[in-house]
Amino acid sequence: MRSRLLAVTFEADDPAEPARFWAGLLGREVVEDTGGVLLPGGDTQLGLRFVPGRAGRLGAHRMHLHLTSADLDDQQRTVATAIRLGGRHVDVGQRPEEAHVVLADPAGYEFCVIEPGNGYLAGCGPLGELTCAGTRQAGRFWSTALGWPLVWDRGEQTAIQSPRGGTKIAWDTWDGPPVAPHRQRFELLPADGGQRAAIDALISLGATRLGTRDDGTALLADPDGNEFCVRPTGRHPSRGDRRSGRAR
Repeated sequence: MRSRLLAVTFEADDPAEPARFWAGLLGREVVEDTGGVLLPGGDTQLGLRFVPGRAGRLGAHRMHLHLTSADLDDQQRTVATAIRLGGRHVDVGQRPEEAHVVLADPAGYEFCVIEPGNGYLAGCGPLGELTCAGTRQAGRFWSTALGWPLVWDRGEQTAIQSPRGGTKIAWDTWDGPPVAPHRQRFELLPADGGQRAAIDALISLGATRLGTRDDGTALLADPDGNEFCVRPTGRHPSRGDRRSGRAR
């Protein structure tokens, strides 16, 4: 039994602030619910959710978003829009000759605006990739768990993509092990059947059960120890609930 990826969750002191930023940058609608603020991604684009942060030391960011560009003017417009909405330039060690632009959103999460002509992200849409710190084992785990085929598997680098296309998710080894608390995580829904069956299937693939929230959401960890959650079966706010409209 496979699960469906609803969104990638980001913790923030004020979830509404990065939600407004990303809704404006990507032209997404904003869906508010008891779990935070969701920007649905549609059939081929990854959904984003922003939730209140937990107390404790901020762990290193283990996931970065990559935005695509149609041409140089489009890249410059995206960067200018990001700055206008509250983003900022950051230095993560990029070299002067590199053509991508590294920014951070209002919550401090880094992302890149990729230069045009990048063949790897061709056809992936505006939100071209989520790149994660992780091992090849994690990439293969998520490929099976979601039913997304591997589209890159060389050395320690792996990437998967929905059979429908769209946003790729990639793993590569970064410096240092995961540091808790994990501020970014996958949010899953059972693709068919119930939550218990989905959890059992994930555990059989190598996940570890961590606990359950008061709302019934199950917390697990993938083979690398990165947290993720499986929401209970039922109505979910991917296409409904209280909305604050589409950002412009």
